[in-house]
Amino acid sequence: MDLTEGYMSNEHKEQLHAASESADPSSVSPLRISTSPKSPKLRYGKESPIKGSPTKGISPKKNDRHSHSGTDGRPKKGGCGGKGTWGGLLDMDDNHFIDSNDPNYSSSEENDKSVRKVCPRFEEYKKKAAIIVEEYFATDDVVSTANELKDLEMASYSYYFVKKLISMAMDRHDKEKEMAAVLLSSLYADVIDPRQVYKGFRKLVESADDLIVDIPDTVDVLALFIARAVVDDILPPAFLKKEMDALPSGSKGIDVIKRAEKGYLSAPLHAEIIERRWGGSRNKTVEDVKGKIDNLLVEYAVSGDKKEALRCINDLKVPFFHHEIVKRAIIMAMERKKAEGKLLDLLKTASEECLINSSQISKGFTRIIDTIDDLSLDIPNAKELLQSLISKAASEGWLCASSLKAVSFQPEKKLVEDSIVRAFKAKAQSIIQEYFLTGDVLEVNSCLESENLSSIPELKAIFVKRLIMLAMDRKKREKEMASVLLSSLYFPADDVVNGFTMLIESADDIALDIPVVVEDLAMFLARAVVDDVLAPLHLEEIGGDSLRPDSVGNQVLKMARSLLNARLSGERILRCWGGGGSYTNGWAIEDVKDQIGKLLEEFESGGDTREACRCITELGMPFFHHEVVKKSLVTIIEKKNDRLWKLLDECFNMGLITPTQMTKGFGRVAESLDDLSLDVPDAKQQFGALVERARAHGWLDSWFSFSKGPHPMENGFHS
Repeated sequence: MDLTEGYMSNEHKEQLHAASESADPSSVSPLRISTSPKSPKLRYGKESPIKGSPTKGISPKKNDRHSHSGTDGRPKKGGCGGKGTWGGLLDMDDNHFIDSNDPNYSSSEENDKSVRKVCPRFEEYKKKAAIIVEEYFATDDVVSTANELKDLEMASYSYYFVKKLISMAMDRHDKEKEMAAVLLSSLYADVIDPRQVYKGFRKLVESADDLIVDIPDTVDVLALFIARAVVDDILPPAFLKKEMDALPSGSKGIDVIKRAEKGYLSAPLHAEIIERRWGGSRNKTVEDVKGKIDNLLVEYAVSGDKKEALRCINDLKVPFFHHEIVKRAIIMAMERKKAEGKLLDLLKTASEECLINSSQISKGFTRIIDTIDDLSLDIPNAKELLQSLISKAASEGWLCASSLKAVSFQPEKKLVEDSIVRAFKAKAQSIIQEYFLTGDVLEVNSCLESENLSSIPELKAIFVKRLIMLAMDRKKREKEMASVLLSSLYFPADDVVNGFTMLIESADDIALDIPVVVEDLAMFLARAVVDDVLAPLHLEEIGGDSLRPDSVGNQVLKMARSLLNARLSGERILRCWGGGGSYTNGWAIEDVKDQIGKLLEEFESGGDTREACRCITELGMPFFHHEVVKKSLVTIIEKKNDRLWKLLDECFNMGLITPTQMTKGFGRVAESLDDLSLDVPDAKQQFGALVERARAHGWLDSWFSFSKGPHPMENGFHS
């Protein structure tokens, strides 16, 4: 096929003919030109081939294949051989120049301002940048890499280094991705100008369509790099909106921006999650960082070396966690009056140098305000001292006091004496830790009885909070043991509600130490409802109206409701941590039904009420007591025998079968009445009489109806 065939204008045909005369005709490969939207436009005569590119054996179209989409068309690793590319001849980065020694040189091209010139310095920078990145991935030496970049003395091309570093890391393992993120954070401002970082990310987003050819997961990986840069405070959040408006519709870059914003930066606890996605900053734990913060503040309070303290803060590389520095510095200032001036000066300087941003400063103060009542137990005049420090910081201009909640000076009613609370917290922790080792529920009950909790009911709520807190930071075994213990203590519901309320209110702080607090605490709440430790309506009481819509506590409550509303949620929640309580050892539901049937048959044939109640208790599945109600009612209807009714009455009076389970049991019978009527024609009439009788005994609410179809209540919630 002739080269001039295809979809070409007469002008292009003439340009192609003129260009092909400068090449070896025998080496020109047949090539059909398509005007597909994906094909780049050809501008023969307008642009010259790249300097030094050989013409022999290469189609003239290859020398002139330039995209005008504004995106970077190079393949990965800077180089050659990517899919859909023309090898090493293609370079779209920035500057091109005209070579008068090139065979295709035309003097008229020098007057064409649209020609892109290749700068030799830029070409040299690109080669050295690739080598520096490779060496960094091999050595993990941030200092050496920074020195090499400084030695290049080409700061205006730093954006290319940003782009090259990330594009190479995208096609490698998590280790290199984490190294790239750490390096950018380390070089930011000191070695690479913030504007160059911004430009580098902009070019990456613009070239997403080309990157995805070689890196299929470009959208997700590049979005995570952008989210990490925002979390590390090296890329402003406004970058997302500006790029979204600037990108052409249909561009993969738009998908990248959306994924970064909605998939990563909008998630709860996104900073901690993003920070640890590739293995964390040198695998640092939260406790490690807190320890280093304490050390640098103590050392600064003694030495007064502000420059060294600021360097240590910068070296931590955890900008999303700077609120912890603010919090600990302010608390130290409240505890050590002599160090107050130094610590405030450190925070002021850190703010002025943009080392700690204003949002982190406000968050640090807010966390202290939220826990000021607990802090007052150790620092009697904590509220007055905090108010004084807030006033000083605001007057010096590094704290926006209007963004903080007011510190309440109204004397709150003390539930118990402070000294008793402190002593009990220590004892409670010891009791719980011993229980995790032994699993002895009776010993826990004995220890709590010796504390005379009945006279001070508020301590029970403190014990509930401490039990869940310690369990959340441990393995599934301890979580299961905590739920079993909670259902075995038989604390009044109000005390359990108060304990969970304290947990929900402090969920934002707990999340800093336990990132999965939403999932774990929601499961503990749901498990408490399933075990009948709490009633479903208690979730509304625990939530109250004080929680912010975006708070972690609100997320916990939403997830707990979602778990409870799921079909067959009781069985699933009971086994969420691998066990069916402390007694069942993972019995199958059919086995439990069989056990219930046998104990009811034994009781009906002359068994003892107390023994039957003991057997029901030993099942260890309070969420399944509705099955006892259902089987008892069906037997009463079939045999017209009131003996089982007396058992239900005894179980209800003992609190063994709760109103929720009683209602659910009646509901299950209502669902099966049509089938039951085939064997017992008057089953519906009998059931109606039993419902009225149950209402008279107080087993069922008078307003509740069983005529609304299947599943009137599922796990205590209307479905």
